[in-house]
Amino acid sequence: MENKPPTPPEEPTRSFQPKILLIWLAILAAIVGLVVSQSGTQTTAVGGLDTIDQLLTAAEEDRIELATIQSNPKGGEEWYVISGEFTNPSFDPQSGDDYKTLTFVVEGRVTESEYKELRDILGDRLNESPSSTIWTDLLFSLLPFLLIIGLLYFLFVRQLRMAGKGALNFGKSKAKMLTRENEKILFSDVAGCDEAKEEVSEIVDFLREPKRFRKIGGKIPKGVLMVGPPGTGKTLLAKAVAGEADVPFFSISGSDFVEMFVGVGAARVRDMFEQGRKSAPCLIFIDEIDAVGRQRGAGLGGGNDEREQTLNSLLVEMDGFDGHEGVIIIAATNRPDVLDNALLRPGRFDRQVMIDLPDLEGREAILKVHAKKIKLSEDVELSSLARATAGFSGADLANLLNEGALMAARRRKKVVERIDLDDAREKISFGRERRRVMDDEDRKIIAYHESGHAIVQAVIDDGLLPIHKVTIIPRGQSLGSTMFTPKKDILNHSKARVLNQICCAMGGRAAEEIEIGDVTSGAAGDIRMATSIARSMVCDWGMSDLGMISFGDKQDQVFLGKELGRAQNYSEETAQKIDLAIKNVIDEQFTRAKNILEEHASALHASAEALLEYETIEGKHIHEILEHGKILSPIINSKPDEGKDVETGESSTPKDTEEEKGDDVNPGGEPAGAPA
Repeated sequence: MENKPPTPPEEPTRSFQPKILLIWLAILAAIVGLVVSQSGTQTTAVGGLDTIDQLLTAAEEDRIELATIQSNPKGGEEWYVISGEFTNPSFDPQSGDDYKTLTFVVEGRVTESEYKELRDILGDRLNESPSSTIWTDLLFSLLPFLLIIGLLYFLFVRQLRMAGKGALNFGKSKAKMLTRENEKILFSDVAGCDEAKEEVSEIVDFLREPKRFRKIGGKIPKGVLMVGPPGTGKTLLAKAVAGEADVPFFSISGSDFVEMFVGVGAARVRDMFEQGRKSAPCLIFIDEIDAVGRQRGAGLGGGNDEREQTLNSLLVEMDGFDGHEGVIIIAATNRPDVLDNALLRPGRFDRQVMIDLPDLEGREAILKVHAKKIKLSEDVELSSLARATAGFSGADLANLLNEGALMAARRRKKVVERIDLDDAREKISFGRERRRVMDDEDRKIIAYHESGHAIVQAVIDDGLLPIHKVTIIPRGQSLGSTMFTPKKDILNHSKARVLNQICCAMGGRAAEEIEIGDVTSGAAGDIRMATSIARSMVCDWGMSDLGMISFGDKQDQVFLGKELGRAQNYSEETAQKIDLAIKNVIDEQFTRAKNILEEHASALHASAEALLEYETIEGKHIHEILEHGKILSPIINSKPDEGKDVETGESSTPKDTEEEKGDDVNPGGEPAGAPA
């Protein structure tokens, strides 16, 4: 695709707005009227005419050339303003210094007799002028209303027009149309989801060459629903479709249909499809469709009628009597379990494209895409980095490279090295190191707790989940961690393997009992994880003496109404057996872990002493202690990050990967790879 230079934005044209002009004219008229009214109260006397008596005297002396009398209502019924011209009494034709005719303005109270006398003397030279006309009276009476209306317009109507594009436009769709020139993301920029790319690329091919599909009677799907965990690239894939397609592409979020007014969501759905029909063939992408596509009638009280109206309108527009020929819907969600069944049937969303967490090859491909803009050192192998990031999504991998680049920049490096990426991976998975002050007793408890995890895992490990690192430095919300690096993606969980995970989780508590003779709250996270695995073994996987029976309809995210209305499908006697079976599994593995640690007591003490001395040791050091009784390989001391620059983009929540995740509020860690 040829890159075109960006065109400068066009100057916005200002349309003529008569309402604004009328408001400014009203304000100007009010100012003029105020000035006129203020000028009528001023008194000006020129040439010695200061009072009505002087004016009458000048009239009797026939020195008044012209006079105009005007009543002033503000001063009362007898208050007048008289202006005009009179002959200068000190005029001397010889000198020429003084003017023959002067002007005067006299304001004051004039009685009826004085007014009559002045009129009789001047006759035609006296003009009578009313103080105001009907137009000025009308203007001054309407001016307050005009000012109030203008104020209301600026305060309310104009704000509504700017916020909601006017009250009449609330039902208009907020879908944004994207063009190929503005969208730079293509299919080559999307990696790790080849099957999903094939699904959506078929739609792009149909839009480009519809005759090739119609010749054999094929019909393009009306809708494609992209489903997957957060961060797997659903929205990115939709952007790639927009970049590849030669048809109009409309993008809208599911929350854009919801508004404070009733009926707006349904109106916006209808308007969106109307725009699509005018631009057919076209693509419409709805992100986070679960905002409007939730099941109807779920929850207490029957649900939200406004949301259900929006969903009903969407169902009708997608596959109703009218249909939407040439309009293809692509939607994305990470909550397919809450969507209404009518929305998922063929004819509406014909295909459900699953975009899962990437596998080893997918992670390597994603890392190659994001590594194009980062300067990597020669010692960085993306294949080994992909192998060490099992369970990472595409967004996690992009964040991993970004965090590594930030660490390298803070350490004043010119390229990103492998150690920077390793530190970034540990920071994302387990949190950043927190150097907090602890006394010797707490450090000893944490050291033996983590040594218990490490020794048990090193003894029972089948090679799939080797130990990566053991540390007593607090990370995230944990005071210590035992980290594992899975050698492959764990897809199935055998009974022996999950029992080993429970045994490793019990190693921390067993080490505390052996060395301290007491127990602490440090094993809270271990107990919680072991109980979850044991319950899944008994209730879901049939790995107990109760047999291959599923106890309970397990749902990760259920509606409140469904949860309250669901009856227990087993008896109280069976519930007691389930609890007993779970307890037996955990007790057996605790005894097993304790026996392993007692058998390797010297290795437990040696590893704990190494942790107290070095704070962090690697997995190979644990195996050396088990085989030789001491550490043979050199230990790299863990030091705080160099520099004091504030790191941007820091993740505050540790990622739950296939590796271990530290305890929430206590020492010790949990073995990872625990099945959900």
